[in-house]
Amino acid sequence: MTCRRIAALTWTVSLAAFSILVAVPATARATVAANGLFSDNAVLQQGIKLPVWGTADDGEKVSVSIAGQRVETTSFLGHWRVDLQPLKAGGPFDLVIEGPTNKIEAKNVLVGEVWIAGGQSNMELPLSRTANAAEVIANSANPQIHLITITRRQRSAAPAADVQGKWAECDSKTVANFSAVAYYFGRALKKQLNVPVGLINCNVGGTTAERWMSKEAFDAEPALKDMPRTQKSKGDFDLYNGMIHPLIPFGIRGAIWYQGESNSGQAWYYRTLFPAMIKAWRDDWKQGDFPFLFVQLAPYKAIAHEPQESDWAELREAQLLTTLKSPNAAMAVITDVGDEKDIHPKRKQPVGERLAMAARALAYGEKVEYSGPIFDSLSIDGREAVVHFKHVGSGLIVKGDKLTGFTVAGDDKKFYDADAKIVGDTVVVSSDQVAKPVAVRFGWANYPVVNLWNKEDLPASPFRSDDFPGVTQPKGR
Repeated sequence: MTCRRIAALTWTVSLAAFSILVAVPATARATVAANGLFSDNAVLQQGIKLPVWGTADDGEKVSVSIAGQRVETTSFLGHWRVDLQPLKAGGPFDLVIEGPTNKIEAKNVLVGEVWIAGGQSNMELPLSRTANAAEVIANSANPQIHLITITRRQRSAAPAADVQGKWAECDSKTVANFSAVAYYFGRALKKQLNVPVGLINCNVGGTTAERWMSKEAFDAEPALKDMPRTQKSKGDFDLYNGMIHPLIPFGIRGAIWYQGESNSGQAWYYRTLFPAMIKAWRDDWKQGDFPFLFVQLAPYKAIAHEPQESDWAELREAQLLTTLKSPNAAMAVITDVGDEKDIHPKRKQPVGERLAMAARALAYGEKVEYSGPIFDSLSIDGREAVVHFKHVGSGLIVKGDKLTGFTVAGDDKKFYDADAKIVGDTVVVSSDQVAKPVAVRFGWANYPVVNLWNKEDLPASPFRSDDFPGVTQPKGR
């Protein structure tokens, strides 16, 4: 080979290598990306430090700007995060995220109150399928309420990094397929607080609570290790991985939750499972014991005309016990909106508005009664059992001619329908068939037929004063 050909070949190879070296940085440098929650129409939580995060190449500089703030950071191991100082309610703002090669501009961003709406089908049920839907949807437009529905990611074996879903202003098009409970909750908050409200719709019908918590949190509870698994619990932890994990640590005020139907056969375990799920979410978010507000199961199935055991009653009890075990938690009772034949009762406005009342008390410190009467204690006076309540409000009332739904038992543990009357802030219960009462139950049925309320127009929660073994309690427990 001649020297000229060798020189020409060397030049060709060198030129090709140089071209590769020049091209690699331009093609390999990834653009800065933000988690999908930080997009047009987003709502950011007021009054707390706000994490904003995403991905970029290692070592890339990233800046985040909004409402006069500008914060910078450097990407590490492909990820970046900044913490904005607390913002005041208002907007709209532009949220600008910049890297060396690109800029993300999220328009119409508001700052206000952000709540997650989670659970199964009764939280998922869209406004279009509920009572008075046409009229409510036609009058729903509100640019201060923004909505996002997180796209389902079932069967996610590993924690996802990003969300799928888009924020939108609330109007007749966007709200029709949005959670009715979440909408009524948000509408009530907006009316009361007069600040922007952001609602994150994150639910899947027919799902068990364990699928909404991490494997680590579930495994940390010894009492759950022998919990029977059902068909509906298959895919354990997948909904947490795919739909909750990518939300963390987005700034929120709290969560509302409507779930439990799919765990009714495991009600005894739900006493541990549900508080564990709440604690796990709070541990993951690292925003303290944020308010966790949930809905007690509605009446469902055929009305029974004699006292009987009930797994749905035991699930409601597990929910009630959760308010005692979990700090900063509250429960909306909806014994007045059930349907014998439909597991999805259509009256969702009272549900959302009762959750909003609880939020006003727990999250915003208003001096309002947010709960109906809750069982406190039982005392015995001869043939009469006297039931004492918390959350009496300004007084107990009966809606109807006489109180219904009370049963009483003696030492034989057999329950009989009872006569009941309001005496001051108590209910006195008795039965000709029980000479020495030891236990009282109220609304202990799949479909409670009950009418005890307080004067704040909130219904009393079903309860039992006894701890007799139930139908969902494992033998030997």
